[in-house]
Amino acid sequence: MQQIQLELEGGGTLTVCLRASLDAMPTVKQRPLVLVVPGGGYSHVSPREGDPVALQFAAAGYHTAVLTYSVGEGARDYRPLRQLSEALGLLRQHAEEWHILPDKIAVCGFSAGGHLALSGAVLDIPGEMAQQRPDAVILGYPVITAGEYAHRGSFVQLAGSEDAAAQRAFSLEDKITPDTPPVFVWHTMEDRTVPVENTLLLLSALRRAGVACEAHLFEQGVHGTSISTAEVDAADRHRARWVTLCLEWLGRTFGFDLR
Repeated sequence: MQQIQLELEGGGTLTVCLRASLDAMPTVKQRPLVLVVPGGGYSHVSPREGDPVALQFAAAGYHTAVLTYSVGEGARDYRPLRQLSEALGLLRQHAEEWHILPDKIAVCGFSAGGHLALSGAVLDIPGEMAQQRPDAVILGYPVITAGEYAHRGSFVQLAGSEDAAAQRAFSLEDKITPDTPPVFVWHTMEDRTVPVENTLLLLSALRRAGVACEAHLFEQGVHGTSISTAEVDAADRHRARWVTLCLEWLGRTFGFDLR
């Protein structure tokens, strides 16, 4: 496996992990890639939702990458979304060199990172004419709504304001269209930080728009359980099955056999 780190505008980084070294690439077939976007309420980037997640997809045969994006005051002016778009553009720009299938790039986000991942699929960057979009979206306990069930801190960071109208510009449940790529989402009923209603609102919007989606709601688990293993201090064999379910869904969605 070979790791490549690229700097993004505004201080973000894209860390790409390829399934084989570039020297061996001529003998390796092109593969899909999963770009992991950790959460952190747009105030920090959670390490437990970065590398541990990417390793799960790498073990299943995918190229992977992890996005570190701007947070705090750096999250204003759509900067995290600009960095995500830049990251997707770089992956497609180097697709032939790195043996990535450029039309099979999924974004996998958690909590506020889930908000950013879905924003990359449905939210327009003001003034951006060549915005890059993912081909599939994977979401774990995502921040979706700026309304009643909002994770308010995420929207304050994005809008830079307590103003409700400014925050609504970043609400996603009303921006789903038939062009939204396929979505896999999971959540826990016990989540008190980002209530499950965020996912329920998303599912309703996806259903109305006719967007392909798969959803799993687990009874137990607090917010931020990532891959639900001892490695991330949230071991639960049942809830950890979301990874297997997601891999099955992604293989079917991309119509790709990694064996």
